[in-house]
This record gives sequence, structure tokens and C-alpha cells, in this order.
Amino acid sequence: MSALRERSAHSQLAPGEQLLAYGSVVPAKSAKGVGIGAAVASGLVNSVGAQAGGAGSIAAGMPRTSGALLLRVTDQRVGLVRPLDGTPVWEVPRAWVTRVERRPRTQLMARFRLHYADGSWLAFLTMRRRTIEQFRSLIG
Repeated sequence: MSALRERSAHSQLAPGEQLLAYGSVVPAKSAKGVGIGAAVASGLVNSVGAQAGGAGSIAAGMPRTSGALLLRVTDQRVGLVRPLDGTPVWEVPRAWVTRVERRPRTQLMARFRLHYADGSWLAFLTMRRRTIEQFRSLIG
């Protein structure tokens, strides 16, 4: 499966564009809880602390998604692609992403925010804390 994810992360890069990092993430606003209290937990994850920024902000431009995606960082852009075929879901120029903020772990998955140049942000979940650290070392 990791070879498939790697192929997907490299998919549809522009000529000369270099892939710097990728990792499996779940956008917090589309995360689903499992088990007892899942509906309540999903409701909280989906609405509280999943996104900041009004209509027209960079963060508001991300479409509704479901399930895990690959977050990839290249020398030119940061975006989400589908893990099976590399189809881009949403991408922004690299300069629009200002920093990565690690958040307290509230579930089994590690949580982080991508902050954008207009002050908006999106929250993501990932299974590996080192994924966050890798993005942080590249973006800031």
C-alpha cells in the first residue's frame, strides 16, 4: 500500500516540481468517530476547532471530503490528493501556507493545523506524530 501512496503523491506534478513530503491525513471537518459516543464526538470534531476563516478565506475554499487523503508538500504547492489514484482534491500555492501547528492529541490520532497567509486555518488528523514534524520542518 505504501508504494501506491507514493505513486499517488507523485501523480500529476508539474514538470520540474519536486515532492518534498507526503502523509496520510483526515481533514478534521470530515472525521468520523467510532464506538460509543461516536455521534457526539464526530459532531464536536466536525464543528469545533476544525476550521477558522470566513467565507472567501483560503481555508473556506477546501471542498467537503470524506475519509483519508494524502497531504503533499512540494516546492510549489501544498495540497490534498486521493491516496489510490493521486487525483488532486484541493491545492494552494506553497506561499499561502505559513505554518504547521501541532495540537493536543484528543483522540487516537495526532492533530495539527495548517495556517494560511490570510489568517485562516484547517485542522487535520494523522496516525503519526512524525508526519506533523516532517511538515513542520518544511513549512515552519
